Amino acid sequence: MTGSHVAGAEPGTVAGDEHWLPVDITAWMNNVGITSANCLAEGALNIWGNTFPAEELPAPGSWLRGRATVFAFPRRGVNGDNVRCTGQRIALPVGGYDWLHVLAAAERHTEDPAFLHYADGSADPEWLRVSDFWPQTPGHFGEHEALRCHALHYPSHVQRNFGPVLWHERIPVPRITPLAAIRLPENPAIHIFAMTAQLRAPGGDAR
Repeated sequence: MTGSHVAGAEPGTVAGDEHWLPVDITAWMNNVGITSANCLAEGALNIWGNTFPAEELPAPGSWLRGRATVFAFPRRGVNGDNVRCTGQRIALPVGGYDWLHVLAAAERHTEDPAFLHYADGSADPEWLRVSDFWPQTPGHFGEHEALRCHALHYPSHVQRNFGPVLWHERIPVPRITPLAAIRLPENPAIHIFAMTAQLRAPGGDAR
């Protein structure tokens, strides 16, 4: 497993990381992409029922530190542990951001526009590009691995020596206007497990 994590952390409490704002996406979770070895049949990441192994992932609610980014690893909601993208509009704390970072996986390498909705009513499309989660596939878009596991779950067995990947992707926020929401693509091949907003750097309003 790549990346590092800190058990028991809560969003907004990690010293020195005040410019990261984890976004709670639990209410939009609609898919099961993580299973334990004793509960394989719940998987629904794709048509084959593949999932990431819970035993190899950070504890739900813990911090995952990537390359200069912090994610709150998802707690499982009523309907799953990730958002399968079907055009959901996710409200954000209205504010100035430079980037939206997502912890994501896709079936095949996939790209589609997400729409950034600003507080003044304007909206812009920005590309969300996510590489294939499938084992032994390189990042198609030049992004970084957030997590790579050593097994892949199927509904009836655990396939060892496979390395499914969760990718660290980012979406630029070009406008100075405060951002209010993001509308995800209508592309069910893209799965988002966590989202973090990067607060605008000091002096960023001068761009």
